[in-house]
Amino acid sequence: NATARLVVGAPLRHLPYRSFRDQRYGGGRQSQFQLIGLLNSGLLDNGNFEQAPNASNMKGTVVVGRYAIPGWVNEGFVEYIKSGQKQGDMLLVVPEGAYAVRLGNEASIKQEIKVVKGMYYSITFSAARTCAQEERLNVTVAPDSGVMPIQTVYSSSGWDNYAWAFKTQSDAVMLIIHNPGVEEDPACGPLIDAVAIKALYPPRPTNSTVDLICQTTSFKKLPNTLVQLHMILNAIVSLKFQFCIVAENIMKNGGFEEGPYIFPNTPWGVLIPPNIEDDNSPLPAWVVESLKAVKYIDSAHYFVPQGRRAVELVGGKESAIAQITRTIVGKTYRLSFSVGDANNSCAGSLVVEAFAGKATLKVPYESKGTGGFKRAALRFVAVSNRTRIMFLSTFYTMRSDDFSSLCGPVVDDVKLLSIRNP
Repeated sequence: NATARLVVGAPLRHLPYRSFRDQRYGGGRQSQFQLIGLLNSGLLDNGNFEQAPNASNMKGTVVVGRYAIPGWVNEGFVEYIKSGQKQGDMLLVVPEGAYAVRLGNEASIKQEIKVVKGMYYSITFSAARTCAQEERLNVTVAPDSGVMPIQTVYSSSGWDNYAWAFKTQSDAVMLIIHNPGVEEDPACGPLIDAVAIKALYPPRPTNSTVDLICQTTSFKKLPNTLVQLHMILNAIVSLKFQFCIVAENIMKNGGFEEGPYIFPNTPWGVLIPPNIEDDNSPLPAWVVESLKAVKYIDSAHYFVPQGRRAVELVGGKESAIAQITRTIVGKTYRLSFSVGDANNSCAGSLVVEAFAGKATLKVPYESKGTGGFKRAALRFVAVSNRTRIMFLSTFYTMRSDDFSSLCGPVVDDVKLLSIRNP
């Protein structure tokens, strides 16, 4: 029985082509708006603190003078730390270059940044705690502010990268990183290094990504117009057609290609802390609805199922991402996604739980820790005009190479398609 395929429901221009993000990386035509955003990606002025204060502005490791660190304004007890410096029995290591700063109680560093008014940006910075006390950092770009908990260490190096997002209200903003701690020993303050910025773009449905939803049918079920076509062509009655309807992905940023800046020289990704109370997300269209962070990873340092970016759920059920999508009550939808491991020695039985409104699906994945993925799908009928899509990891997992770093399953290439009822 021969099968012919008809693609209906979309003109040729809707068939798969390179997405907006591919054009940005692959050299397609770019608007002036995009180019402005691209210019605002990378380290801030002296963002890695490699330009040192003058010797006259140093008293031991303590920085003296508000403008002593080139490119920055510092307030309070701020130390300039060299990689390899010792704090008691602990050796302080700097991830980017040779120098970092340490913020004592109520100390801060700040820098004015030229931006584009009305755009969204994310800040990425490296931080490490130096004592066992609970530590956190307050990041502010007025009127937005967020608290970054850095007590949980996710990498074996002791350093983690964090992301935070804001929307500009002028063409220049003041970034402030502040330690609100009140520890007895000011040397217990967090270390800061490698501060960078990246422009973010408003999320939209990924309608440049299309799938073919196919169903085989006989001529007896064909519309009259196709029956007439059959009669004209003298086709065989037993011939079966496979109808393929072009369906657009209504998820926003489903491939996670839009997200915070990732430092090329740090192989531990970027943590996106819980941002339920924040107005903006460094992972556009997604919200971290959990107590723990999720990790944003890239293909340069990890295995990624599709494209250049993905999300690793590193905190078990305390690590979840969610997105609210528009749906039509009574229509059937198909949620599909990739589950895998990041080639980071995260071996064992991994499970991702997917939620689409009231529908749920558990996807087991046996990981060898060497990279790989599988596709999964959840079919559901919408019961509301807004449906919450959420992913979380069932188990806590540690990397098998150091038994100290949290890891988990990778989620990528999320698609939500409206389909015909079976």
